[in-house]
Parts: sequence; C-alpha cells; structure tokens
Amino acid sequence: MRNPRKKTFRNALAVGLTAVLGLLLSLVGAASDDAEAAATGLRVNNGRLYEANGNEFVMRGVNHAHVWYPEETGSIADIAAKGANTVRVVLGSGDRWTKTTSSEVSSLISQCKASKVICVLEVHDTTGYGEDSAATSLDKAADYWVGIKSALSGQEDYVIVNIGNEPYGNTGYTAWTDATKKAIVKLRNAGINNALMVDGPNWGQDWSNTMRDNASSVFAADPDRNTIFSIHMYGVYDTAAEVTSYLNTFRTNGLPIVVGEFGNAHSDGDPNEDAIMSTAQSLGVGYLGWSWSGNGSGVEYLDLVNDFDANSLTTWGQRLFNGSNGISSTSETATIYGDSDDGGDDGSGDDDTAPNGYPYCDSSSSDPDGDGWGWENSASCVVRGGAADSGGSSTAPNGYPYCAGASSDPDGDGWGWENSRSCVVRGSAADH
Repeated sequence: MRNPRKKTFRNALAVGLTAVLGLLLSLVGAASDDAEAAATGLRVNNGRLYEANGNEFVMRGVNHAHVWYPEETGSIADIAAKGANTVRVVLGSGDRWTKTTSSEVSSLISQCKASKVICVLEVHDTTGYGEDSAATSLDKAADYWVGIKSALSGQEDYVIVNIGNEPYGNTGYTAWTDATKKAIVKLRNAGINNALMVDGPNWGQDWSNTMRDNASSVFAADPDRNTIFSIHMYGVYDTAAEVTSYLNTFRTNGLPIVVGEFGNAHSDGDPNEDAIMSTAQSLGVGYLGWSWSGNGSGVEYLDLVNDFDANSLTTWGQRLFNGSNGISSTSETATIYGDSDDGGDDGSGDDDTAPNGYPYCDSSSSDPDGDGWGWENSASCVVRGGAADSGGSSTAPNGYPYCAGASSDPDGDGWGWENSRSCVVRGSAADH
C-alpha cells in the first residue's frame, strides 16, 4: 500500500568398511540435516500452502501497520479476536522508516503465537522502488532479513517472510524478475528457511503481468521451492473478469498466489472486493485486507476499525470480517495451534499433548533428523503429524509409508526412498 502515513522453517561390518561408511554417512547426514532444516514449517506444494503436518492452510487476515504505530501493541490480538488466522505486519528496514529491531520482531512473533495467528512479516521500505526516490531496493531489504535471521530461526511453522512490499512502481519494473530471484537466493544462502512471499511490481498490482509471466522462473530460483506470490488488488482489479483471470492463471500453472492487500475502494479506481473474496474462496486462495487502522493521505476509508478500536468496525471492516466470504465465516486457525476443526485435537482432551503423553513441539525445526522427536525446553517433544505422533497415520492413502523427512525426495516429485523402499512425502503430489 502506498501513501501509508497518518500521524505510520545388527550386524557389525568389518572395521575398515565401518570406518568408510561412517565417514560417508557423516557427510550425508550433514547434508540431510541441512535439507531437513529447510523442509520444516509452512511449505508450498503444487501451488498450495501446507503446514508441516500436511494440513492445507489458507490465509484469511489483515494487514497491521506496526512500523508507524508501534505503541498499538494490542492490535494483533484484536485482529485475531475478529477471526483472522493471519496478520501481515508492516516493518521498517531503516532505509526509509525506523528500523524494526530483531528483538522487536521476536516480540511481534510472540504476539502472533499468543494470538494463534500466522505471522507474515514484510519490509515496507521497498514500496514503489524505481519510481519513488525514497524507496529502497529488494537487495537492501534482503540484507535486513539476513541481519535479523536470529529472530526468524526456529519460527518456520509460524512465520512467512514477505521480502519487500510493492518493490517496484511503474518505472523500471522490468528489473523485478532478476532482483526478486537474487533476493530469494540471498536469503536462502544465509540459512533463512521460512516460507517466503514476494510482491508484484507496479505498486503491487502487476498490471504489466511481469510477475504473472515470470512466476515460474522466480519460483524455480528458490532452492527450497517455497515462495508464495502476492498480488495487491486495488483499482486495476475493478471487474470480476480481471480478478478471476489473474488468480486462475496461477492456479492453472500450479503456482502459489495470495491476495496480499486489497480494499473496497481506492483513489486509482473501485476494486471489486466481492469478486476478490468470492474468487479467493472458490479457488482456495488466501487474502489479507488492508488495513487494521491508521491510514492517511486521503485513504482513511481503508481503515477496518476506527482509531484502533476493535469495537468500532468501519463499513469496510464490516464487509471484510462479517460479509459474504468474509473472514469470520471462512477463516480456519492453523493446526500448529491445536484448536482448528481440521486437526490438532488428538482426542485426549489436551491439544498440547500427543497421544503417547509427550508434549507437542512448538516448532518442527527442533527435529533436525526427521524422526518425529524434537527437543525443546530441556525435554523431548513430538512433532505434530510426524512419525512419533501416534495420533496420525503413518501410511499414505495410496498404501505407501510416509517418509520421515522430505530430504529423501531430492527431485521434489513427492516420492522418497528410505529404509530400502519408496515412501511418500506428506502433503506432496504423491500424497493421495
């Protein structure tokens, strides 16, 4: 969103052979651990987003302008109380707006977890780069993420990294493809294993179809194949035909898409919010409305509540939360929090405890070898949906066993090889 301010992942062998195998296994094990770390948390498969346990997750949420209103510490909880399962939080890299520190990011993540919402974190300083001289580049935004990696590590089940908001305006946007690929690779090379999100150019609305037409190559540039595309829908998307055409292209091509911002009105035209919400619902596409409160510069009508008061919904707020295909009727809490209708209740009456009596892990990243057992708070824990979670099936619908880890599937086709036999990666193309 532009013009934002108002006031702002048996038998022993011969000794020699054992030594050789030990060396080989140590090398393979190290690579496997790296692959496992990269395969934890929220994952993209066949154009859809899944949790680590294989449950499909569809975002239904709201944007919150934290960087301009850091004092509004109750906003995430208020948004969650309205039914949202996701909050996209506006941060600053320090290039244009005040830098959101690593400790501040950790606090925001804690707020999201306490409120049982998935946290999409975005750097807003890139808004309109190439056209707005005050905006910074995707490369600089990538540097920011690398600098706060410690806050992101271990949060792959809860946090999506939106590299940069609306990273090109209507000038120089042909550079978007190469710049986006380089930013993705920089984050992966730095060891950031969270799912990534990338916005389109043209102030996020991609009217030039630059993101749409280059999405396959950008997705392939991510060695983890775990990048989500985000389209912002304002005045460019004022007809149902335009909305459905854009979203259907990604669905048809098996590429992940979310409507990362949209409103019910805008200075550049009248967005068709009814079509956006109904099409997103029918296609299983996520959406995130702009924005909770604090809009200015003539777009105050995009506030969902008045003056950050959760009990004072605006017309746009009523539509987004309570209208047809709205958040309150379509949002499902991520199963990592244990209280979704889709899973998480193991029948024991305690959603935080696995059927075997051990607590569930907060993050699957605490299980680097993929055996379903983690180590957190100086105690063993069970990864939800993992091999140690006896509440879930160890066999895929096609009769093959589930793989202990996705690293056994190097080509990403959903089939792995473990214990001298084929296995299926949970939530993959072969999981049917």
